[in-house]
Amino acid sequence: MKIIGVVDTTFSRMDMGAAAIDELKRCGTGFKVIRRTVPGMKDLPVAAKKLIEEDACDIVIALGMPGCKTIDKTCAHEASTGLIRAQLMTNHHIIEVFVHEDEAEDPMGLAALMDKRSREHAINAYNMLFHPEVLVKNAGKGLRQGYEDVGSIKEK
Repeated sequence: MKIIGVVDTTFSRMDMGAAAIDELKRCGTGFKVIRRTVPGMKDLPVAAKKLIEEDACDIVIALGMPGCKTIDKTCAHEASTGLIRAQLMTNHHIIEVFVHEDEAEDPMGLAALMDKRSREHAINAYNMLFHPEVLVKNAGKGLRQGYEDVGSIKEK
């Protein structure tokens, strides 16, 4: 049985982990989910690495919400670098799902974006494990998680 890890933060203004897990439940069976929650984004890399090494996760979804201040963007960059390093150290994919607080103008728009991006990346993680051909079929199609797709340049 495959194991999908989900790690999110208390810093986020929405329960992104719950949205991802809810979407994974809609994908089917043949896997289990292990969830961990950490205080902030810079805690995501070690939590993701532990899910892979200690809990035998086949893939991890790391969810976070950087604030809109310069320090928040710096922390997001550091967390992203840590997640990349954890992927290379473990030879496992960690799907980074960040929604910056300034990506939407109002709280409702931000909540909708966080929910949609979390769900769409959960589907990506599922497909990476069970249906990689779906990702190959979608190569170059300008898909955007959380936003409207922009389409392929060839289709314009």
